[in-house]
Amino acid sequence: MAVKAWAKRHWPALRLRTILFATLFLVAALPGVGAVFLRVYENTLVRQTEAELVAQGAALQAASEALWPGAPAAAMPPPGDLHPEPPQIDLSSTPLLPERAAPVRDGRPVAADARAAGAAILPLLARTRQTTLAGILLLDRDGRIVGGPAAGAGMARLAEVRAAISGRPATVLRRNGAYRATYRFEWLSRAAAIRVHHARPIVVGGRVVGVILLSRSARALFRGIYEDRGKIAIGIGAILLALIALSGLLSRGIARPIEALGAATRAVARGSGTIPPVPPTAAIEIQGLYADFAAMAVAIDHRSRYLRDFAHAVSHEFKTPLAGIRGALELLVDHDATMTAADRARFLANADADAGRLTLLVTRLLDLARADMTAAATQARTVLPPILSRLADAHRSPSFAVVVVADSDVGPVTPSATTIETVLTTLIENSRQAGATKVTLTLSATPQAAILHIADDGPGVAEADRARIFEPFFTTHRARGGTGLGLPIVRSLLATAGGGIELVALPGPAIFIVTIPRAE
Repeated sequence: MAVKAWAKRHWPALRLRTILFATLFLVAALPGVGAVFLRVYENTLVRQTEAELVAQGAALQAASEALWPGAPAAAMPPPGDLHPEPPQIDLSSTPLLPERAAPVRDGRPVAADARAAGAAILPLLARTRQTTLAGILLLDRDGRIVGGPAAGAGMARLAEVRAAISGRPATVLRRNGAYRATYRFEWLSRAAAIRVHHARPIVVGGRVVGVILLSRSARALFRGIYEDRGKIAIGIGAILLALIALSGLLSRGIARPIEALGAATRAVARGSGTIPPVPPTAAIEIQGLYADFAAMAVAIDHRSRYLRDFAHAVSHEFKTPLAGIRGALELLVDHDATMTAADRARFLANADADAGRLTLLVTRLLDLARADMTAAATQARTVLPPILSRLADAHRSPSFAVVVVADSDVGPVTPSATTIETVLTTLIENSRQAGATKVTLTLSATPQAAILHIADDGPGVAEADRARIFEPFFTTHRARGGTGLGLPIVRSLLATAGGGIELVALPGPAIFIVTIPRAE
């Protein structure tokens, strides 16, 4: 967590195009980064050379011991008697010895048994050298060369030869004095100028009678790379071209569309922007983001228009009572001395009525704001029939009837009881104010919602007014104190709960259909 917190504090702000390019560049650079690890492979090649020399030396050692004069007949070893010799050379830790020194002649002859064995063994060494290209020498027990132009010269001063004379095989790394750089990049390879030397003792009758000395240059890693430099250059060029193509594709599919969408967002925030068209080259997710942005921009524009119209309506609704109050006050101030008590009482009553209307408007506006801005609460499990019966009893009178027809299979609904009571009370009071004498509440259900029909026997809603009854401040009963906010509050309360309300567009009495989501 501490590392994560530190990274968050120090993480630089990066453009999407930078992130995409860096990712692609890293992918393209992975082969180059992998070249660093080729040294491990180079070390493997050197150890493979050692393993080949060990295998050759073991085979030649066995043949030499069988052909050596006076050697006993070779016996078949037990099947499970295995003595593998794993490679020991490591380029990072094995010391690099100087070039192998020239053999030294001390005047003493080669041992007689070694000369006799050489007649049979040297042809085998020559035939092996033809295939393996390794340098192979046969030495006697004192380290003198058997056969060839350098016969009799001693090599006992070499560390690997001394180890073999003592009875144990040895491998060393020495500089290759005959090496000459042929390719430009061979200096990058440590193994290019190295020769592997391996010495094995020839043991007959329990004592060392000779030594087989093998040497071979390690396989050059970068020589092969240099030889294929044309193909490698073509591959690098192809990777770069693919990188450029992918960068362009990602730029057109992701970076450019997001930049254009960002510019459009800033323009919309300033109030001067338009919805940009969806780029055909954009990714599917980016096209979906454009569609969401378009929907958001339309919603913001609709909301802005709604707020402007709402503010205009509020100012219009407040202007009339405020003008009445101000006019009454001016009359009282200007004509107080000559005004009769009846006129003074009448002007004060008018001002009080206008103040009361302002108070009612403010209260209903607060109710509308709460209904419009309150987030949906946790789902309740409200049972509708008892609420309908209670409201019917509360509003029923000798001149006004409320009838409830409820389906017994209607389950609980999600809105709270307070919300349902507010909605139904508003609708019932609207019917009473419209002159109805009877309201019928019919409750039915679908698998997803409870459906409530509110019908009355009043004069209904005029056809010209049906499209505006849910607009704030629209009312046909302004003279009787109507504010035009009741139905907008009802619609906002139901929308917050996931429901809705609509007016059946039929001639005759008003019929409202209220949809209330059912609880799971």
